[in-house]
Amino acid sequence: MRQAGLIVAAVLKELAAMVEPGITTRDLDRVAEQRIRAAGAVPTFKGYYGYPASICTSINEEVVHGIPGNKRLREGDIIGIDCGATYQGYVGDSAVTVPVGKTDEKVLRLLEATRQSLFAAIDKCRVGNRLGDVGNAVQAYVEPLGYSVVRNYCGHGVGRAMHEEPQVPNYGQPGKGKPLQEGLVIAIEPMVNLGKHDVKVLSDGWTVVTLDGKPSAHFEHTVAITANGPQILTFAEAPG
Repeated sequence: MRQAGLIVAAVLKELAAMVEPGITTRDLDRVAEQRIRAAGAVPTFKGYYGYPASICTSINEEVVHGIPGNKRLREGDIIGIDCGATYQGYVGDSAVTVPVGKTDEKVLRLLEATRQSLFAAIDKCRVGNRLGDVGNAVQAYVEPLGYSVVRNYCGHGVGRAMHEEPQVPNYGQPGKGKPLQEGLVIAIEPMVNLGKHDVKVLSDGWTVVTLDGKPSAHFEHTVAITANGPQILTFAEAPG
């Protein structure tokens, strides 16, 4: 799983560096598939329940599951890039949200808060804690800043399949939920909106957007629960 995670981390790093006004989301998807396959892995997303691409590319008010296509990124956009790779039967899953050129300061603050909430949640991934501690860490970080947590979608267990039990909500009560045991691997993925938490799915059957049309940010890491604390398997370098 660590190797799968490293492949995903390398791909996301390259894609984030490619993001600029004028590039299409299909361009990003093409590079992602090439890099994943060149590393001896396969794109986990491609063909998953009929999904047509190797990554998800969600722009501005798109929360998750945006499908790559001919749309060109514009100055001031933000784009969430979600990537999965399966290597020797094991899955790595991670996501980042990246600004396109010069972006509104309030949107940049949303991105940073969402990213920080992910690490607050990861810090709770310790033997003896519970899933409620993880979800509450996201909620407790972003809601006092005026943001809202998407309720309809959540993180998940990950291993030989991309979506395994348990579900990992981005909200909850400390001390509640499934106990975190050594060896459990979960994908934690805060989805945080600048406006209200309400979302809907577009007619393509995949793309989730905010109901009020305001921007949304998405960050994700695959995390292993160990006796020595959380290990982030989708970091570009092994965490200390």
